[in-house]
Amino acid sequence: MTCVMHVITTLGTGGAEMMLKRLIEAHQRRPDYRHTVIVLKDMGAVGQQLQKLGIQVQAMEMRSLLGFPRLLWHLVRRIRATRPDIVQTWMYHADLLGGLAARCAGNRHVIWGVRCTAIPQRGLSATQMVVSLCSWLSRFVPSVIVCCAESARMLHIQKGYDRTKMVVISNGYDLRAFHRHPGLRERARAAFGFGEDDIVVGTVGRFDPLKDHSNFVHCAAVLASHVERVKFLMVGRNLVKGNQVLWAWIAENRLAQKFVLAGERSDIPRCLAAMDVFCLSSIAEGFPNVVCEAMAMKVPCVVTDVGDAAEIVGETGIVAPPRDPTALAAGLQTMLGMGAVERSRLGELARRRIEERYSIESISGQFETIYDQVTQKLPRPSSEIAVIS
Repeated sequence: MTCVMHVITTLGTGGAEMMLKRLIEAHQRRPDYRHTVIVLKDMGAVGQQLQKLGIQVQAMEMRSLLGFPRLLWHLVRRIRATRPDIVQTWMYHADLLGGLAARCAGNRHVIWGVRCTAIPQRGLSATQMVVSLCSWLSRFVPSVIVCCAESARMLHIQKGYDRTKMVVISNGYDLRAFHRHPGLRERARAAFGFGEDDIVVGTVGRFDPLKDHSNFVHCAAVLASHVERVKFLMVGRNLVKGNQVLWAWIAENRLAQKFVLAGERSDIPRCLAAMDVFCLSSIAEGFPNVVCEAMAMKVPCVVTDVGDAAEIVGETGIVAPPRDPTALAAGLQTMLGMGAVERSRLGELARRRIEERYSIESISGQFETIYDQVTQKLPRPSSEIAVIS
């Protein structure tokens, strides 16, 4: 049996956290893997979900890097007590603390996880300092550095990370959770108040500058001037009428009757089923989970050219430059102009692409290969680790 100890910064409902959960769930069907989790901050929703699955999760309640020595010592003791075969870390602070703790505890089988394609540039932030330290330590601490996207790999090579240790393993999805049951589309649209003849363009993602919802709203204004029956659905944290900034953008463009702001929801597949087209308007992404989720629900996508979004959609969607609402609206108008039959065909191709490239079974298998290489159950490549895709 291979014991993997995961060290992760948070266990909220973010991309890295959900990928960790899906990886562990995939291995629960396998008797030859055992996973434990240490979260540097508090338990979070995903931590509670993992505990319900029977996974041992310990929260360290870190508040700042000021407690670095104490936290490092507790991690060292925990690793020595558990004696995992592999220590796998997720996100910068966990890479730094978890990686150092593993090596101090005598464990050389360290796998780092790089998830970002945009590093904060305001002043000298704590994150920037951690990235700089990780860049230097990347030559000594990890055996392998797993990046969630090719764009993340290239950025961190530019930041000085050891390129010979870097490999790309995309996010994976349990496709059983994304199934268009008969009548789901009609029920979902009715619940949001959309009519049978409405054409619904939707987006999913928390209100955040990187998601560039201003781009989405101003794109909607351009599109609405050309497509009479179009409506817009926004799903995500703080995407509500009470968000004065967001509502001001909508009101200024006289789109109040065109928008449904659904806020944060747990039924994302149902929300996606209500859409005719999914739109990603971001200015920065790594590996945008929601694009894969929309494609898994057979919803064709129009995306900005950020992170690995263009690679994900391939020929099943349309790509527009970021920060350009006119270009994004043109892409959406092209997609809507194809008609329902052609969009349905693209949706089927999109689902097939996700099944072939991004199923959790395929992705967990790629992690297993890395585990075997790190523990020397499989031979390591003689030079730079190949990108897995």
